Amino acid sequence: MESTIVMINLFGAVALLLFGLAQVRDGATRAFGARLRTGLASGTRGSFRSFSSGFIATIVLQSSTATALMVASFVERDLVAPAMAQIVLLGANVGTAVTAWIVSTGIEWLSPLIILVGIVLYRRSSTAQKGMGTALVGVGLMLLSLQLLGLATGPIRHSPALAAFIELLDNAWVVAMIFAAVLAALSSSSLAVVVLIMSIASTGALSPGLTVALVLGANLGGAVPPVLSTLSAPATTRRVTYGNLIVRAAGCLITLPLAGYLGTFLHDLPFSPAKMPVDAHLAFNLLLAAVAWPLSPVLSRMMTRIVPDDPKGDDGPKFLDVQALESPVVALANATREVLGIGDLIEKMLIQCQKSFAQNDLAPMREVAALEKKVDRLQQEVKIYLSRLGRAKIDQANDRRSIVIIEYAINLEHIGDIIEKGLNDQVTKKISKGLTFSEDGYQELKSLFDMTIDNLRIAQTIFVTGDEALARQLMEVKVHVRRLEKQSSGRHLERLRDGRADSLQTSSLHLDMLRDLKRINAHIVSVAHPILDESGLLIESRLRS
Repeated sequence: MESTIVMINLFGAVALLLFGLAQVRDGATRAFGARLRTGLASGTRGSFRSFSSGFIATIVLQSSTATALMVASFVERDLVAPAMAQIVLLGANVGTAVTAWIVSTGIEWLSPLIILVGIVLYRRSSTAQKGMGTALVGVGLMLLSLQLLGLATGPIRHSPALAAFIELLDNAWVVAMIFAAVLAALSSSSLAVVVLIMSIASTGALSPGLTVALVLGANLGGAVPPVLSTLSAPATTRRVTYGNLIVRAAGCLITLPLAGYLGTFLHDLPFSPAKMPVDAHLAFNLLLAAVAWPLSPVLSRMMTRIVPDDPKGDDGPKFLDVQALESPVVALANATREVLGIGDLIEKMLIQCQKSFAQNDLAPMREVAALEKKVDRLQQEVKIYLSRLGRAKIDQANDRRSIVIIEYAINLEHIGDIIEKGLNDQVTKKISKGLTFSEDGYQELKSLFDMTIDNLRIAQTIFVTGDEALARQLMEVKVHVRRLEKQSSGRHLERLRDGRADSLQTSSLHLDMLRDLKRINAHIVSVAHPILDESGLLIESRLRS
């Protein structure tokens, strides 16, 4: 019975520690999230800056897993080189170890004060202050959990069952390492397991060698959650998380046979024996970083062989031939063909929404979300492809053409967002709630839907041909769409004044759909701007002179 109570107290204290860690991560993300992501992406141009970025991000987020997933996503988008990503994760590992060392310095008595300050900040109106408050409350709960862990581990030296279990682990360091790795993987936190080991070690129940073996297991298990989170991710992402796991596993396997010697060495140092687990944790990660840092390019090449490229599917670009980058004219033609394909996807999304709207059937819209993701991916690929041309390789005319292609791709991507997050939701609401537009309102929206699809087809032609007459025609259509939207809104308000029940039920939907179709047409018409601007036919302002 006593052993059961001890285990409940232990796991309760660990649960509080994990909750505190989650609060710190959520609060720091809210307060510094955008700056952290920007800093992590821009701070990886050199080895030392990469290591520092990973270290700082993990200290702030209190999660090497979060840092690993963030940097892996940057690698997928070609924002961070794979070799630099591995160095970032070495810095993240050291950041976790330093955090464990800091919380073990005996500052638990500050817990109530930190929680009080955190609550005061959380009650402020600023989002950044609320985030800081949440993070400080998390830090206070972490320190409080250390006090509870100390109280929970007190009876361990008097518990025969736990003593027998620890003795069993002391005779099988491999099992001990695996046991700690499983705990770290299940809790998604090597820090929590290291702190738990420190609490048990403070009772004198663990030998130095067993302590080191358990710390190695915590390090190994801490690399597992990022791998599990990226199992279905692209190959570029998986290479980063798998490489981190391989580095940690290799370090643990090399160090485990020396655990006894390392434990004795650390135990004999003039430091507190109770803090030996965090000392071992920090020493291991510093040594691992020193050894693996110079080998990061080799590891990156090795991971390319271990994790092959994803098979080319229908979702990838079809015309972005890398070999054609040597010839700017051909590369621009390839990018133009790819963007035309994006326009075709947008047309399909519009048609599916129109079908659902007209037929009161949700089925046609089920592929809209997948099409929008494909649009996002392709426009990103086009931007990366054209950025690789470089200014030195193309003349002024081709440079202008590349900008036109990128701007049109971005506008198409914005249209996809409006369809998915705007029209898609509005049509779904109409169908799911059984709402019916007035006959006049329905015809007005249907006409605007048809006109929008026709305008997109004209824009596709203008994008390829650069026809000035068509561009002028499309600009005139923009004025017509604006006039239609204003007239439809006016007629809708007249129907509301007449007390039409069908108009009352669909009022917000009608106006929202008008607004979104008008926004889509504005993005479509933008394809004509460069042509008319170059011809001197476009003025900067609609204000009368």
